Amino acid sequence: MATKYRIIDTETCDFDSGVVELASIDVINSEIDYTSQQSHFVNPQKPISISAMIVHHITDEMVTNSPLIDEIIGNYKDADYLVAHNAEFDKRMMPEMDAPFICTLKLARRLWPELESHSNQYLRYALKLDVHVPDGLHAHRALYDSIITASLFKRIKDDSGWSDTEMLEITNQPSILHKIGFGKHFGMTFKDIYKENPSYFTWYLSQVDKDINVEFTMKHWMEKKDE
Repeated sequence: MATKYRIIDTETCDFDSGVVELASIDVINSEIDYTSQQSHFVNPQKPISISAMIVHHITDEMVTNSPLIDEIIGNYKDADYLVAHNAEFDKRMMPEMDAPFICTLKLARRLWPELESHSNQYLRYALKLDVHVPDGLHAHRALYDSIITASLFKRIKDDSGWSDTEMLEITNQPSILHKIGFGKHFGMTFKDIYKENPSYFTWYLSQVDKDINVEFTMKHWMEKKDE
């Protein structure tokens, strides 16, 4: 039986709430179904922040006469899995869905930890993804980003061989990070920090207020010390 992965993306008013655009495209088993692509503007019932407009270029005037999220969300249900890049964000922004989320950001970080960035656009070009985006769209429009994520998801499945269960397990764990973003080792890879100063990991892990992703990454490299 074919497995339907619905690759989904939201554009929003801000980082807290208010979907202004929703789009998806399906991957059936490991093949992208370009005939399945769909997108909707959504009336968020609140103003779009200027900082959000700068990113996606969607204005209040563009969505004022659009349906509410509850009126169109049914179009995005009935898949076996929902897939998103930084799925925690999209899941939080959307109404409750009927399928588990798979996060391509966490999968990419796990599969290619050496890459400088794991943003959609960086991965598109770093991995030379085969992408077919409709004319007139740009990065940070929901359908554009969904298509990029679909190509990324296909590459992840092809390269990793992970099962659905394994992808869900990685999705439900913290991320493995490449470089540290604070402190005296700012900008260094976690791998290099552990080689040069392993006691820093011990010190950080003894602190009360820890970043869950940093903690998970440090423990990952400590477990790999004998490899």
